Amino acid sequence: MILEMKVPSPGESITEVEIAEWLVQDGDYVEKDQAIAEVDSDKATLELPAEQSGIITLKAEEGDAIAVGEVVCLIDTSAAKPEGDAAPAAKEEVKEAPKKEEAPKPDSKKETYASGTPSPAAKKILDEKGIQAASVSGTGRDGRITKEDAVKAVPSMGTPTGGSRGESRSKLSMLRRKVAERLVSAKNETAMLTTFNEVDMSPIFELRKKYKETFKGKHGVSLGFMSFFTKAVVRALELYPAVNSMIDGKEMITYDFCDISIAVSGPKGLMVPVIRNAENLTFRGVEAEVKRLAIRAREGEITVDEMTGGTFTITNGGVFGSMLSTPIINPPQSAILGMHNIVERPIVKNGAVAIAPIMYVALSYDHRIIDGKESVGFLVAVKEALESPEELLMGGAVEKALEL
Repeated sequence: MILEMKVPSPGESITEVEIAEWLVQDGDYVEKDQAIAEVDSDKATLELPAEQSGIITLKAEEGDAIAVGEVVCLIDTSAAKPEGDAAPAAKEEVKEAPKKEEAPKPDSKKETYASGTPSPAAKKILDEKGIQAASVSGTGRDGRITKEDAVKAVPSMGTPTGGSRGESRSKLSMLRRKVAERLVSAKNETAMLTTFNEVDMSPIFELRKKYKETFKGKHGVSLGFMSFFTKAVVRALELYPAVNSMIDGKEMITYDFCDISIAVSGPKGLMVPVIRNAENLTFRGVEAEVKRLAIRAREGEITVDEMTGGTFTITNGGVFGSMLSTPIINPPQSAILGMHNIVERPIVKNGAVAIAPIMYVALSYDHRIIDGKESVGFLVAVKEALESPEELLMGGAVEKALEL
């Protein structure tokens, strides 16, 4: 019996996938549920499992775009499983008869030159540039210096004269192409604006220094910065609900929940998994979910459902050393918060100059539905919460908030 394997739908709104890599070869025997290919959708890379055991016949090549529901391979389920791998027959070595060396044909017209002698054209160039012929290697007949040798010997400020100048081409994955389309769309179709502020991270540094080991020992996850930022963002979204909104045609949709997307760099490019109902999570809950999603994204196991939706995005360019940036909105969302690296900077505290760990933060937002009052107020609320975490994020009970 010949089974036609068709491309299953990876998720809502996805109409086609791309064969990223075949994990088997044409004619191989595959087991049921064995991963036979990796396919790229516009949201994630997924494995395609064999529906039955049998001999497989591939009907598409790597890089082909296949519509959902289209046949991608055939499996002959009646074929018997081969008994072990047959040892390949040894190939007989065919020895070629040694070729007889042919005597060089005499060339009655051949001219001979002393090695290093420049041609007239080469001599003119070398004389004009003041270059000694003895310093130039000739590539012409009998080592004669050609015009090309002389040109290459002339120092140049702008023309490359050595070193590798190769290039390579590779096809962009469907995921990368979709990300590119979405980023261009966000720039072209939104009235994007960015506002900035700075955060004194000293209070969070002190809390982490005091409770980090105890927190990890009890909960099995680190007390990182993401839980503080996620809790601060949730608080600010509740104060400024316009930032937790989207445009749908001529309507504005405002959400009473906070699904926070977190940008993660995966093997196939940027991925944005979602922390669902972050407003209901504790510090431990946020850290555990961030760790789970990040691992799944980096190992290529993230699903479309885990990346679908999201009402607000947090991206952390600081892990790569970014000091300041203007993050691009993740459509159809209306705002994104950019975190950056933490650097000790001089600031004024209580009328005196002090050194403190400072992070610059940026909020890019869609000015069509978010005004300056809401955007600036939102970012100030995030700053206030991060600089007073015990009071504004933990209700004055640190150990209770950290579940210690």
